[in-house]
Amino acid sequence: MSSRRPVRRANPMRGRQAPFELLKSGVTRFDLRDRYHLLVAAPWPVFALTAFAFVMVLNVIFALLYALRPGAIQNLATGDVVHAFFFSLETLSTVGYGEMAPASLYGHVVASIEILIGMTFMAIFTGILFVRFSRPKAKILFPDNIVVTPHNGQPTLMVRIANGRLTMLTHASAKLTVMVGETNQEGQFFRRVYDLDLLREDLPIFPLTWTLMHVVDETSPLYGLGAEELEARQARVFLIIEARDAAIGAQVHDVHGFGPQQIRFGMRYIDAVVTSEAGSLVADISKLSLVE
Repeated sequence: MSSRRPVRRANPMRGRQAPFELLKSGVTRFDLRDRYHLLVAAPWPVFALTAFAFVMVLNVIFALLYALRPGAIQNLATGDVVHAFFFSLETLSTVGYGEMAPASLYGHVVASIEILIGMTFMAIFTGILFVRFSRPKAKILFPDNIVVTPHNGQPTLMVRIANGRLTMLTHASAKLTVMVGETNQEGQFFRRVYDLDLLREDLPIFPLTWTLMHVVDETSPLYGLGAEELEARQARVFLIIEARDAAIGAQVHDVHGFGPQQIRFGMRYIDAVVTSEAGSLVADISKLSLVE
């Protein structure tokens, strides 16, 4: 993977990849041709406000249509947009209280159109709501920093993660990569992605914590790079975790990124797992990011 040095443009599109921010220009933030992805990926407050705004605007439009033709709705006073709005809301939800009803062909046609739109909206909204609630989410906790410390006589990059759920995760797998900037002989700046080989890439059971290790030897892309070199080359370390949540019977995954300032050389993690007096293993998640 390679790219030229980024050029700043006005109003870039922002994307979050913990813990740093990614900027993209030349890309439309809201592509209405991809409505499903927009509704599923939108934050909950945005999703709720969008649905509420759509319902309100739709009811205002139909209220104006009902009030536009006097006599279209029985028991609706001429120009009474407020009661027309509530009648529209009851019609859109297919409830109806019986006080007002279409009284002319025009009223029946407008009400029929609104009922069809309301049924379609409720079906789509229910489906999107189900997808948002049923989407599996991993509760994998990541440290604030990763460390490079001697292990068995060799410098080793370590990332400690934790299972944040009370239930067991099984068949966990991890992939660690680093993206570093390079300049070729022509002076062109590239960003390349390298895989970082782990001493162990999978774990049959993941109940508490897991420390991932990458030996920084002659074969490692990080060999010979210190804190200043990683900063100068705009290094980014990405960790991808996949596991199976036994409680919901579904595959979960998560991605986390670390900047060069979060790579601590000559530090190590403080032990976070201890044995209780009863002989049980206890993980103190509050110590996940503590180093010494």
